[in-house]
Amino acid sequence: MTAFKNSAIAILMVTMAVLFSSFKENNKRDYYQLKIYTLETEGQEARMDRFLEKAYLPALHRAGIKEVGVFKPIEKPADEMNYMMVFIPLQNLHQVEKLGEKLSADMVYQEEGRDYIQAAHDQPPYARIESILLKAFEATPEYGVPEFETPRSGRVYELRSYEGATEQLYERKVEMFNKGESELFINLGFQPIFFGEVISGAHMPNLMYLTTHATSEAQEKNWDAFRIHPDWLKMKEIERYLNTVSGSTKYLMYPTAYSDF
Repeated sequence: MTAFKNSAIAILMVTMAVLFSSFKENNKRDYYQLKIYTLETEGQEARMDRFLEKAYLPALHRAGIKEVGVFKPIEKPADEMNYMMVFIPLQNLHQVEKLGEKLSADMVYQEEGRDYIQAAHDQPPYARIESILLKAFEATPEYGVPEFETPRSGRVYELRSYEGATEQLYERKVEMFNKGESELFINLGFQPIFFGEVISGAHMPNLMYLTTHATSEAQEKNWDAFRIHPDWLKMKEIERYLNTVSGSTKYLMYPTAYSDF
């Protein structure tokens, strides 16, 4: 009787382990890192282009990151420093922890990236780096790769950050995306790359998402369709979702020739 009981318990534990493992796999979500390099001179921009194209992206590919995005502003900010943005999709936080070690051990990267890695203190390749870590929304757990035939220089990649006045209000805005807003963007052809919760950044609590458009005309058309769509008109009047955005920031960018997105 005892042997039977122990056997039954063992089978139950194995079954639960399998079910839990399956649940975790089915609920797996991507992580993303956004790196924003601010630049003071055109020389810094040229150096960053060489480093990213010839050293950094190839090294990330060798480290197991299939696609990496590099974007520049469509119009350089008049009253701010220029910037370049790098989007790195990650399968888990372990990749974040180990990426530095892999790059340090990559001798090809160390050689190809020498001008950046060993830059002198009075000739840096950038002014500052801002790093933002995100976790994909439940409704959109994986990133997407847009498909366009238009020239890269004419495309519009629109990154938006929505800030909440409190954590609770921010969480309700995330809920709003998970319960229909993200789906509406996809159905209307915005071709999003990601929707994500910021888990480490300078403007928390906030979420960020990156949608893409074949041209500026397509971007205007997509937003016009979104604003008058009955699903959005209904959604934005739901009391639970009122006042969930206290501030927003928008970046309009295009992908570089060597970007994977």
